[in-house]
Amino acid sequence: MSILVVTGTDTGVGKTVVTAAVAALAAARGSSVAVVKAAQTGIGPDEPGDLQDVGRLAGVTDLHEYARYPDPLSPAAAARVSGLPPVNLYEVVGRVRELAETRRLVVVEGAGGLLVRFDEEGTTLADLAHTLGAQVLVVARPDLGTLNHTALTLEAMAHRGIDLAGVVIGSWPARPDLAMRCNIRDLETIAARPLAGAIGAGAGALHPAEFLVSARLSLSPALGGTFDPGAFRAAHDPARGER
Repeated sequence: MSILVVTGTDTGVGKTVVTAAVAALAAARGSSVAVVKAAQTGIGPDEPGDLQDVGRLAGVTDLHEYARYPDPLSPAAAARVSGLPPVNLYEVVGRVRELAETRRLVVVEGAGGLLVRFDEEGTTLADLAHTLGAQVLVVARPDLGTLNHTALTLEAMAHRGIDLAGVVIGSWPARPDLAMRCNIRDLETIAARPLAGAIGAGAGALHPAEFLVSARLSLSPALGGTFDPGAFRAAHDPARGER
């Protein structure tokens, strides 16, 4: 069994699409995979959320959402505003461990960034990952400002003794600008390892069969794909000009 937590350096960086890509590759290999969303915010009771996007893209039906709040806020603030009880991440630990007993892989998608609060006591996704002893896959933006956000996220993980599974760029555009191309090498320096992948912008709109092909090309062998970070770095080397 294996548990992987997916977090981002910020909201809207592509966590759900990366989660779907990881799940799609695991399912394609014949592995039993469950996907967990501890808290979904900004979605009404009968509206499709992140897990529905994961299911559509990855073809995975073993989906588990433990709390939902209508306002697009942090889980702690959304629970407070709605009057609903906050999600108890330590109860989530038990439920994820139970899933992991009978699944080859459990992927847990966070909400916002690593240190976004889930309750008034300040419990965060970092606490969940640390308690589970799970590795964390960090999804980063490609553009200006991502280096500081990524460095802070990785520093917070290291301070808490959380293992890094890798850094994935969540939405790589067809025509990256100079800052984006320079950021590839700098992200690898911050992480002290090659990139674990780069998902093409718009991948979330692909047909499931196309998405599987994209996922395979976009994630590293450790995540079930064929992504070559050296080739990606070379193809976007600022010295070669815009590609």
